[in-house]
Amino acid sequence: MPQQPARGTRLFTVTADTLVAVDFGPRTKRRPPGPYGRLFARPGTRAFTLANLLARLPMGMFSVSAVVMIAGTRGSYALAGAVTATGLAATALVAPWTARLVDRYGQARVAVPATLVAALGSLALLLCVRYDAPAWTLFAAYAATATTPNTGGMSRARWAHILDGDPDALHTANSFEQAADELCFMLGPVLAAFLCGAFFPEAGTLVGVVLLVTGVLAFAAQRSTEPPPSGRTTTGATTTTPPAPSPLRSPGMPPLLAVCLALGAVFGSTEVVTIAFADAQGYRTAAGVVLALQAGGSCAAGLLYGRVRFAGAAEDRYPWCVAAMTALLVLPLLAASLTGSLLLLSAALLVAGMATAPTMITNVTLVQRRTPDGRLNEGMTLAVTALLGGIACGSAAGGWAVEHLTPTAGYGVPVTAAAVALLVALTWPGVRTPAV
Repeated sequence: MPQQPARGTRLFTVTADTLVAVDFGPRTKRRPPGPYGRLFARPGTRAFTLANLLARLPMGMFSVSAVVMIAGTRGSYALAGAVTATGLAATALVAPWTARLVDRYGQARVAVPATLVAALGSLALLLCVRYDAPAWTLFAAYAATATTPNTGGMSRARWAHILDGDPDALHTANSFEQAADELCFMLGPVLAAFLCGAFFPEAGTLVGVVLLVTGVLAFAAQRSTEPPPSGRTTTGATTTTPPAPSPLRSPGMPPLLAVCLALGAVFGSTEVVTIAFADAQGYRTAAGVVLALQAGGSCAAGLLYGRVRFAGAAEDRYPWCVAAMTALLVLPLLAASLTGSLLLLSAALLVAGMATAPTMITNVTLVQRRTPDGRLNEGMTLAVTALLGGIACGSAAGGWAVEHLTPTAGYGVPVTAAAVALLVALTWPGVRTPAV
């Protein structure tokens, strides 16, 4: 049997007066890797990203699981809402201090014990609900979960450390992280609702604790990509480097946090109003799917945004992103008021969500540039804290609008909050001033 020519071999033959060359090489050319391919080609990036995603997924599970668990056993949505609101307020107070410790002493040394304390708080809440403990114990237990570290912020800090000096790659990394946030907050509530409904009311909290602890332990084990702590010691006498100034004092940081507060109000009010609108239409159980579509639109836009290379400064893009978000949020208001169709509202929210990720990605980029060296986790956690505060305010405002006006009119709340964010981005000095 004749042997086949090796790949890449060229054979030549003569037919009449024509020289014929036969090339047995592969016919397809390898495409150069895209921006995300180049990003994850760096050593260690895939391992810490997968571990962080595992730890981040429960962030979208805990509040839903707590509400279902408490309301299902105590029969009170008011108590469930008050407990989760207490946890949110405690997180807003504790998270910046936890992030400061992470910056100073390292991610592994602080994140692991902080996560274990938060896990014990979730388990304590589960046991208190299960064994009908007094109501005040629920508040105390859920407040203990405030020590949960900002896993998304730690992942972004690793990218900033690895990609130091490469703004294009950092833009792609921030885009991926925002898309990952949207994906986790889209899948988390769905997974929590399924677990609590298909098994037992405590299942969502229990699985969330296992995922959180496992993910953080795996993330902390990836030491090669961990940024060095700011509180280094020299050999010999123990001396620490002087701490960098607080991110709150950085020029341009307060208006960015103010925008985060307003954007949080957009998210909180949209969630409450959408649930109320779906309930008024007789499809309350579909509210989660409708909100997931909005998160899905944001996730897709974030991944696409990360592939684009911009020539101008992020400070110049920022107001345009907020303006696009404000304009697109008018679509759900129009869909709800003019048609009253939940299907059209879902499509409008899908489109409106496409401006969310670009806005948040640009916001994170500006926060990173304005945060002093050695305080990056704290700076990004302050932005998350502002978002949480805005979500709480937006939820209250959206609930008031639904209760005293109509669910349709409630969609004016996120539009108003976005307009406030735009006003701050356009008028507050420091937002459009490039970081030094």
